[in-house]
Parts: sequence; structure tokens; C-alpha cells
Amino acid sequence: MDKDQDLPDFHNEIPLPVASSESSLNFRFTYEDYQKTAEWLLSHTKHRPQVAVICGSGLGGLAEKVTQAQVFDYSEIPNFPRSTVPGHAGRLVFGFLNGRACVVMQGRFHLYEGYPLWKVTFPVRVFRLLEVDTLVVTNAAGGLNPKFEVGDIMLIRDHINMPGFSGQNPLIGPNEDRFGVRFPPMSDAYDRDLRKIAHKTWKQMGEKRELQEGTYVMLAGPNFETVAESCLLHKLGADAVGMSTVPEVIVARHCGLRVFGFSLITNKVVMNYESLEKANHEEVLAAGKQAAQKLEQFVSILMSCIPPSHTASCPAAALWNPTSCCPLWPSSRVTCLSLKVIAERRERIISTSPTRPF
Repeated sequence: MDKDQDLPDFHNEIPLPVASSESSLNFRFTYEDYQKTAEWLLSHTKHRPQVAVICGSGLGGLAEKVTQAQVFDYSEIPNFPRSTVPGHAGRLVFGFLNGRACVVMQGRFHLYEGYPLWKVTFPVRVFRLLEVDTLVVTNAAGGLNPKFEVGDIMLIRDHINMPGFSGQNPLIGPNEDRFGVRFPPMSDAYDRDLRKIAHKTWKQMGEKRELQEGTYVMLAGPNFETVAESCLLHKLGADAVGMSTVPEVIVARHCGLRVFGFSLITNKVVMNYESLEKANHEEVLAAGKQAAQKLEQFVSILMSCIPPSHTASCPAAALWNPTSCCPLWPSSRVTCLSLKVIAERRERIISTSPTRPF
């Protein structure tokens, strides 16, 4: 019998990881690839989201709160990777969350799954082409700050991109000017005004524990941290540690999206050699399940408080000058679908936002 007969055909399931950063650059998505996926979604749903939400491990229950939901498995969507981690359902949900038009990712992609970062962040640029103007990121994280307790919610104020220190960055390679500039600033990665709204909303909810705020640090994973690594990260100023989020935020800011994010503290990181505690993914999911409803309720309430973005490029302006502004307008030709989408958006903007500046 062929020794490989019973082995699964991974080529049909998950793209194999690339061998090096040089070969990775040769297989990057083109602008037309992002455009193809955006146009496919626009042609398969009538929903036009303003806000995109990426759900972390065990936090996909937020999608169950979406009304008028239309659901796509990632396997249906052109160019979309597949989620392979427990706690990530692998579905894209369009609809309304507390009255706000949104699209929710039930499951994200990770570097440790073998995906290069330009593939991990693929959905973010697609969202930009759908004219999303705000990205909400959530994750399950380990608490480095000794004041944090399991079940706390940390509003992300800043991040530390540890993979970036070793050359892992989703923006490496030729810059696509139609998305953003070559050297985007990250000092304002997490929107200050949205963070203020989050604090105000939390107080109105009357929760006993205060809303924490701090710095999230990303490691590549998939192993959890050693004691020495945890102590180092804490000394660097990190309050919570995880294996995601940062690449998506970098790409979101590169293409002009507002961002705010939350970490659900699902375990306290081991920082003492005498401790017998050990982190594991099953406990992370279990702790997340107990506290996830609070975070899901919080994010749902916040949806109605998010104001229109004034920093993202104005869709109405794009309609009047499509060749220079509209991300769905091809540089070499105009597709019938693009014309249809633009016409629909023109009517929608005029009818729903008469006071929006042009």
C-alpha cells in the first residue's frame, strides 16, 4: 500500500506556508485579488457595512447577536484563507449589530498556522474596499499586569509588535499606494476618541470591575511564554500578551481605518518559577466562555455609539471623482459590477447622509 495513501490532501485544504520571506513576496495578493473578493461579496449580499469586527478565540458568539444576518463560510469566498484553530468558526457574517451595519469575522488567521502575514491580514483590505471605516479587534490574552484578573476586559491603548523586531511585518514588500503610504505612523494606532467613548459606555453599564486599559504585545506562537519571556515583556511595558491582532491593526491603519480593540484576560501569565500553573488553550477557551458574554454585550452597545469617520476617504467624494478616489474603480477598465455598485452607493449616501460633507 502506498505509504501516503491515508494522508490528507493539504493542498485542497490549507495553502502550505512559504519557505522564506523572499518566496513570500513572489506570491503576494495583488490589488486585483482584493478587488475580486470585494466585488464577489458586494454581488452576493445587499449589506453595506460601516464597521468590521474580528472575533478572537472563543469570542465568536458576538456574531449570534447580528440581526438580518447573512453568513458566508470562508471556503465560499474567493482568496479567503481557512481558520484552523479551535474556537474560530471560520464564517463571515453580514448584518446589523445594535442597529449598526457591520461585518463580523468568526475566526481570524494566525502566523503560527503557517500563513504569511499578508495572508493573515487579507480580510482587512477587503473590508476597506467594502467602504468599512472602522475596525474593532478582539482577542483572548494572558494578563501580564499584576492588577489584572481573569475575566477583565482590557481596552487596547497601544501595542508592541515583537514579530516586527525580527522582520515579520504585513507591509513588507512593494507598497500598494491605492491603500496607503509607504511609511504609515503607528503612534495613533488605536483611536483616542473611540477609547473615550468606550470608557464612558463602560461606566454607564455599571460593571463592578473597572475597564482596564493597557498595551498588548504580540508573540508569534504557538507555544505559550516562558517565565523569563513573560518577565521581559512586562518590563517592556506590556500589560497583556497574545498571538494575533497587531498585523491586522497595522494593515487597517495603513489603509485609513479607525481602530479600537479589546483583550479579554483569560489567564494570568506565569511569572514565578515556583508556580505550578501552566497555560493551555483549553483553559483559555473555558475562561473566555465564562467572560465572553460581558465583552460581547459591551461591543454590541458600543456599536450604536460609533460616529461616522471623518478621517477615512469620503465615499461620496469617490463617486464624483472615481478614477482617483474610489477603491473599486479599476485603473484600466470599468466593470459593469463596479458601475452598479457605485450607482447604488451614490443613491444610498444621498438618501441617508444628506449632511455629510462632499
